[in-house]
Amino acid sequence: MPTLLRRFIVLLPLLLPTLLQAQSVYLDIVEAFPKISTSFNEVTDIQNAGDGSNRLFVSRRTGEIYVFDNNPEVTESKLFLDLTGVVTTDYYESGLLGFTLHPNFSENGYIFVYYMVRRGLYFYTRISRFTHNPASSEPIDLATEVNLFDFRQPAIHHNGGQVGFGPDGYLYIALGDGVDPDDPLNSGQDLRSILGKILRVDIDNPANGKNYGIPETNPFARNSQYAQEIYAWGFRNPWRFSFDQPTGRLWVGDVGQFNWEEVNLVQKGGNYGWRVMEGYHCHDSTQNCDSIGLIGPIWEYSHDTNTQSSITGGYVYRGTNIPELDGMYFYTDFSTGRIWMLDYQGKDDVTNTLVKDSELVISTFGVDEGGEIYIGNYVDGKLYKFARHLGGVAEEGSENVQAILHPALPNPARDRVTIPYSINRRALVSLALFDTQGNRVEQMLEKVQEKGEHRSEVDVSELPDGTYYIQLIVGSTQVARKITVVN
Repeated sequence: MPTLLRRFIVLLPLLLPTLLQAQSVYLDIVEAFPKISTSFNEVTDIQNAGDGSNRLFVSRRTGEIYVFDNNPEVTESKLFLDLTGVVTTDYYESGLLGFTLHPNFSENGYIFVYYMVRRGLYFYTRISRFTHNPASSEPIDLATEVNLFDFRQPAIHHNGGQVGFGPDGYLYIALGDGVDPDDPLNSGQDLRSILGKILRVDIDNPANGKNYGIPETNPFARNSQYAQEIYAWGFRNPWRFSFDQPTGRLWVGDVGQFNWEEVNLVQKGGNYGWRVMEGYHCHDSTQNCDSIGLIGPIWEYSHDTNTQSSITGGYVYRGTNIPELDGMYFYTDFSTGRIWMLDYQGKDDVTNTLVKDSELVISTFGVDEGGEIYIGNYVDGKLYKFARHLGGVAEEGSENVQAILHPALPNPARDRVTIPYSINRRALVSLALFDTQGNRVEQMLEKVQEKGEHRSEVDVSELPDGTYYIQLIVGSTQVARKITVVN
């Protein structure tokens, strides 16, 4: 999981887009359950049962899972599963890291839990199924445990930590490379190892003496030389994945090493680059690396000097409370509390916007049965949610200046690029082009402009091929778009 030791690390200015301008809606972050007596400090996961009960389930690293009614007036939660006597919390990436409930939970009572145990000097990842008895008011009986995976970790870092069901009904499992730094075992690229991978297994049809089966469509289902559980590989430490149900897309936030954090759209059989690449960059910057066949992130952001350093992946918003957010992917940086919204329309049409520069330490997101997003604060143990900002219009120069950065045309580009944008009132506007190292390539304009539609142009004919970012700053609003140059 993200580490508190990296709590205080700035990012490239170009990758600091702010506010929800494309939808012209302002968001506040408010406590979701201000009256609940339970503190969920060291929260690791938030899930719903999908059974129509509208309940939420919350886990703590210390080994507990609680359940309560999804009601802002709720005052109490109930202990649902207690693994405090089983899990190890000896180091910051251990403990109960994630869980999910079976799609037919209302019928079979199955819950799948990802947690760490210690035996002597060694740490083990354990993924197990437990069965809830609806007739009992007590926490789940630990004697119902059925083990799926139990394997020794090579070190104490990068355990991944999530399990979740895809729209295909299979169980997906996120595993980190198990060591730090540099993946010395090259686990991310070793197809014989399950480390540094997203796995996919069939828990409804166990086979070959295991408590799960291998889906026939897994990339290596018929290749016994490789780990047949593998769905995708090349990850360093995927911390939080989610499926967007309407599109079926699998979103993954992968924690980088010293330089780059990634948002990935994962497909079956994809190689996402680690340890060859970190983001779009060669991990070993002193050598040219072979990136052929590797899939880059749809978005990356830089650590820079001493702020951002640890992505927490989130969810695509599919709720109804704020319909303008529909289809937007939300994620955060654990080290800074910045929350972004990513509007993905295709690999050449991606907009990243900073929603809030919060002071929260966000270890996880969750969604309820209605698609509303919840935010877990690791330190204060409270759960938060988005709310529409109902404040009045602020004075000129304040954060309520709205700006929309439209797609640049053409994209990909080889000569002149037109950049259309709009602002909702007279304001100082800065428009610049940056490379992926954060260097300002071109300052297109920096001047006061009137309310309305505007456009600017930039000549990219002399630029090297690659990815660049257009950054629009209006007041405290910052929005960025990606553009590809092919000369």
